[in-house]
Amino acid sequence: MSAFDGLPCSTAAAEVPLPGSATRIGAWLCVEHPGAWGRDVIGDEVLGPELTAELAARTSAAKVRPTLIRRPGRYEFTGARTVLLVNSHAEGGWCERLEITDLAQLLDLDPHLINGAPPGLGERVEEPPVLVCAHGKRDQCCARLGRPIAATLARRYPGRVWECSHTGGHRFAPAMVVLPSGLTYGRVDAAEAIAAVEAVAREEVSLAGLRGRAGHKPVEQVAELAVRAEITANLDDLTVRSEHIDATGDPTYAGAALVHHRDGRVWRVTARTVPFAPRQASCGAAPKPATALVADSVEQLTAQAVGA
Repeated sequence: MSAFDGLPCSTAAAEVPLPGSATRIGAWLCVEHPGAWGRDVIGDEVLGPELTAELAARTSAAKVRPTLIRRPGRYEFTGARTVLLVNSHAEGGWCERLEITDLAQLLDLDPHLINGAPPGLGERVEEPPVLVCAHGKRDQCCARLGRPIAATLARRYPGRVWECSHTGGHRFAPAMVVLPSGLTYGRVDAAEAIAAVEAVAREEVSLAGLRGRAGHKPVEQVAELAVRAEITANLDDLTVRSEHIDATGDPTYAGAALVHHRDGRVWRVTARTVPFAPRQASCGAAPKPATALVADSVEQLTAQAVGA
């Protein structure tokens, strides 16, 4: 027996820290699909068996995340599907929007292009799209907690908000991603979700519920959030790179990263792994060991130390 038996996974994970938990996604292919979604976007072949298999192979080879999207609530589907091509790598992110009338048109797209400069295949999207996971077939918490947040945001930001399939970390539901920055949030209420979207519009970052940037490695996510907790920095003021440090003998050591501010300041952040009692990662799943990354030290470096 576990103390978490019978609890929704988001309740069971309530004490697990959020930083470093954003799924690492640098490129997205978001396809509007208002019909039923299976548990697995690709594996359940909801886009048709032949197209799904080919699309799965292409996106996997290109390291692109295929994602289903739909408008919150009931809406009339005209047959024209919105497709979002999104690059959420740490620098130079972008989003383009196009429409298709036949799912086979997806095979005319080269997903490798999404990892590079804007290809000009669609209209450049200037106002950041917002994805809120509402994938109930994957996990009940996403539908139960995500759909109300998506509906609230859609009323405030018409045309910019999408319910989406699994983005990773349903135990942190409601889960939200602001594109193309890749800022990934969890456990947000309506006010926190609105604050996150408003902050990005001002080129700022709201820290409430922030899990990290999808384009970063987990240790880099933790490092950026640790520095942002100590200083005020705009959305694109910081760049983060992992750093190799020999920490042999410390079983909790998880890694280190250098965080550079555009004004020249630099911090070194080390992170460690913290264990938690076993709990379910998905609703109805068996408990399994849980861990999280936490910042162990945040050190501002001198110019001499940076150049060493």
